[in-house]
Amino acid sequence: MRKFGLALLATALTSVSFAQERDNRFIPSLDFTIDNHFFKMQSGRPIGSTAGISISPDGESIWVFDRCGANDCVGSDLDPIMQFDLNGNQLASFGSQMFVRPHGLHIDFEGNVWVTDGEGPDGEDPRRDGKGHQVFKFSPEGNVLMTLGKPGVAGDGYYEFNQPSSVLVAPDGNIFVGDGHGGASNSRIMKYSASGEFLASWGSQGSEPGQFAVPHDLAMDSAGRIFVGDRGNNRVQIFDQDGNFIKEWPQFGRPSGLFIDDNDMLYVTDSSSENRGPAGSPNNSSLYAEGVRVASVKDGSVTLFLDDPHENGSQEGIVVDKAGNIYGSLTAGRALRKYLVR
Repeated sequence: MRKFGLALLATALTSVSFAQERDNRFIPSLDFTIDNHFFKMQSGRPIGSTAGISISPDGESIWVFDRCGANDCVGSDLDPIMQFDLNGNQLASFGSQMFVRPHGLHIDFEGNVWVTDGEGPDGEDPRRDGKGHQVFKFSPEGNVLMTLGKPGVAGDGYYEFNQPSSVLVAPDGNIFVGDGHGGASNSRIMKYSASGEFLASWGSQGSEPGQFAVPHDLAMDSAGRIFVGDRGNNRVQIFDQDGNFIKEWPQFGRPSGLFIDDNDMLYVTDSSSENRGPAGSPNNSSLYAEGVRVASVKDGSVTLFLDDPHENGSQEGIVVDKAGNIYGSLTAGRALRKYLVR
């Protein structure tokens, strides 16, 4: 079995077909199978809706952030943060009873675990009270090192969030949060120092350059540029670390997950283009098919497409190990997967 990786593109293209997307462009599509049982859960522990997946800086372990075997963690005693080795064996877990609805996950350059809790109290279920709308920093052992946001408070202040979707830590320690998940939530990027001091913010609700409609995931290339999966606007936006707009790319459909590898190859998942929602809804439509697209960060040209088989839902999170193996997480399908090239 050959391992999948962009370093192998030159040889892998001998086993590709050319798929026609809805936008009528032809791009290479690899022949692959999916292992939905690679990640070995503890006995009797189901995987829940899982938006967050990341990899340690040494490349030796994969972290996932699931919704406690369900669609949220309300009332659950399960640990939503889990660590696996590259053979799929579970190494650690923590975070029980701390979250309402787990969402974003990022492992920083020191191996610390950053997560976002994307919902809070709903005025009906008291088990949600005093939780949610926060960003947490954990040590790899599960010790809380920092919290950002006010527990259970949805706001738009410098130290408040409203449905934070994503978090990213730059090499200098500065923290970026994609704050918002549509509806009446926020639509902005927040920047903090390594100690949690507010530094800057940019963005608002809308579709103009620098505006957002669900800043669903964040990634950074080797030049330090920030890539935002602006899912509600069907585009990836690129900024410098001060929030200055650089460019936008629409060729990735509705981006849910972003990952940039050591070769500056950008992997983008589209998990919702075919879930079109109400007729005429501009934020629930796309000309593109769901799946994974791969492109260079230099020009955004899509060089590879992995058609989502929709076996049990569409992939939302994505990560790639140093050997080029792709791993994904699903929300609607409640699954973790590994791609195997035939």
